[in-house]
Amino acid sequence: MKFALTLMLILILAMSNTTAGSDLEIIRSIGASWRQQGGIVVELKTDCTNFEDEHYQKLGQLTSLKSLSISGKNLSDHQLEMLSGLTELESILINGSELTDEGYHHFKAFQKLRTLSLFHPSRNCEGFTGAGLAYLKDLPKLERLTFAGATAGDEAFEAVGQISQLKEFRQWHNWESPNAIKHLVGLKHLESLQIGQRLPHRDSSLTPSFDNETLKTVAQIKSLKRLSFQEARLSASGLMQLQPLPNLEQIKLSLIDITKSDVETIKAAMPTVEVDWTPITEAEEEATLKKKLKI
Repeated sequence: MKFALTLMLILILAMSNTTAGSDLEIIRSIGASWRQQGGIVVELKTDCTNFEDEHYQKLGQLTSLKSLSISGKNLSDHQLEMLSGLTELESILINGSELTDEGYHHFKAFQKLRTLSLFHPSRNCEGFTGAGLAYLKDLPKLERLTFAGATAGDEAFEAVGQISQLKEFRQWHNWESPNAIKHLVGLKHLESLQIGQRLPHRDSSLTPSFDNETLKTVAQIKSLKRLSFQEARLSASGLMQLQPLPNLEQIKLSLIDITKSDVETIKAAMPTVEVDWTPITEAEEEATLKKKLKI
């Protein structure tokens, strides 16, 4: 009996080592960096600039992965589908994609996913509105979502507003209107929110998507604990609208046009809230707020 158990352990270890060896062969063939845990590959980061479908097929064989970060080339619908076997994934970062709205349903394969970061998603892809983000509501463990640098606006925010399990949402440099933020009010579990400015684009209004008026809506999300604001012109009177938030612990301000005296007023009015302010320089205001964002 003892011999049989020992033999079984040896076989299990041998199979584990064989699997790990095969995984490393795949990783080396696609030129990725990785991290192992207990002899198993759990984290992978790769530049997909020279990837073809065969590389995504190989990537889809690394079924022990818990974290995946890919960039360098736009990911398509069918390439995302090729990764659907990575069911242990808890974190995905994609920098650059050409997913259609319907293509977002492929994310439903990752039922253990907790964090999804989408940078420059489907940028300049005709027909993409961001409505496909609504498919993410079927990921029960998804808590953190980043959506930044998209040529999509209010429909994307409306979709995010349906992902009721979210605890953290970060967004900046999209095409939303000032009304987009209102779609987030129904997120009853949201604890952390990062807001940046919309990017101006052809034939669009130059009205800022984020200003003091925005904060009136933010104050309706009573579950919020942490707020991070960037690229806007704010004042003490605007930020005072956040006082009623019962759980608020921290406000971060970066690339914000606000006076030092206004910041001191906020700190005095909300002594239990940590106000982390990095003053904007004249060069940053000129380059970012005026020239880039046109506010």
